[in-house]
Amino acid sequence: MEVFMHHCDRKLPALLSRTLFKALKRSHIKCAIHTSPLVPVPSKPTIPPPLVSRLFQPSNLREGQDGGDLTCRSQRLMLQTGLIHPSNPGCFYYLPVALRSMEKLVRLIDEEMHAIGGQKVDMPALCSAELWKKSGRWELMGKEMFRLLDRHNAEYCLGPTHEEAVTELFASQTTISYKKLPLLLYQVTRKFRDEQKPKFGLLRGREFYMKDMYSFDINEEAALHTYHSVCQSYGRIFDRLGLKWVQVQAATGNIGGTLSHEFQLPADIGEDQLLVCGNCGFSANIETMEPGQTECSQCKTGTLCESKGIEVGHTFYLGRKYSQAFKALFINASNVPAVAEMGCFGLGVTRILAASIEVMSSEDAICWPGLIAPYQVCVLPPKKGSKANEATQVAEELAQSLGNSLPNLRGEVVLDDRVQMTIGKRLKDAKILGYPYVVVVGQKALEDLPSFETSWWR
Repeated sequence: MEVFMHHCDRKLPALLSRTLFKALKRSHIKCAIHTSPLVPVPSKPTIPPPLVSRLFQPSNLREGQDGGDLTCRSQRLMLQTGLIHPSNPGCFYYLPVALRSMEKLVRLIDEEMHAIGGQKVDMPALCSAELWKKSGRWELMGKEMFRLLDRHNAEYCLGPTHEEAVTELFASQTTISYKKLPLLLYQVTRKFRDEQKPKFGLLRGREFYMKDMYSFDINEEAALHTYHSVCQSYGRIFDRLGLKWVQVQAATGNIGGTLSHEFQLPADIGEDQLLVCGNCGFSANIETMEPGQTECSQCKTGTLCESKGIEVGHTFYLGRKYSQAFKALFINASNVPAVAEMGCFGLGVTRILAASIEVMSSEDAICWPGLIAPYQVCVLPPKKGSKANEATQVAEELAQSLGNSLPNLRGEVVLDDRVQMTIGKRLKDAKILGYPYVVVVGQKALEDLPSFETSWWR
């Protein structure tokens, strides 16, 4: 087990060890003397640790269980460990533990989007057909778009993306000054696409979460500067998650525009075919290259090697494709209305969640990026009725102390209170579930010099 912590958390192992020692010592004294030590009034309310037995995480961790027709590692592990539960084809329930991880991922994305000036909005999932017909994409989207009629026979769709909606929003503000640009609006919402063959769990579904950002600039130069700024922020997100990634030249598809890049996580299960130059690092989706091309067009000397990847992000420079159609204007420095230059930028939130499990985990155990692990520490009390049974109270107090003593661990410690099970079985479960740190409290926690066993797997 390995924790890919943010730079501010690099001292966590040492802090964890010191806090564990102090908590064990304090708990041991209380048990031995049977008195309650003076406890300072905390600045924040004490949070009791979540109990594993109470978590709504219907896992299937025992060997010999039939996993069904599961086609990739992340799908199998996420179902096995009770992170998701299947609903309709391509749709899943996100259960509490998975939702904790996804909320952490969204907070990380929010940090990076705010750092480049992004402002968060929330746009309707139900979109009028008139908007899509105005851009010319109502028919272009084909069968992938979920379409419906209301009681008045008006046509709508469930938004697979929101270029039309956000451009209409901008166009409705008729007095936007050039001084307010660039304007970067983004949201994190459910998206809907009628995939012909949903597969691989959260990697290709019909309902999913996506972060989509839309930029408005005064001219092409400024728009390209914004484009590269967002691309850099995407790189920082993947770096902070400890993921190996590659930015590749990509096709614009039905989104449109003149420049596009995908952010790919190299993986054998990936559906995208990539060409990467071993000499200069140039990389591209194979669909943008000439058939059979092996020579790198950038350095002219390198050879292009084929690999596979999971697309987790996609960026587009749109130019005036949508702003011209919707008359998305701003007032320029000459006090004259001008058409805004646009970009759009997507991150697959649930796809990043699943893809990180796909590329980091083993076949039988989850390994989380440390920043989005649902919980950081799991404390294991001794088995009920064992010789170390008296250390159970120590374990309970230890879990509470850890979860309230270190700011980075507040609310991040769980207590595996299933004491009818052996330490060995619970330790195995903890490894499968991917807790970055596991603390085993046994007989030695009651000694004059308390000690404990901590584990983290690579």
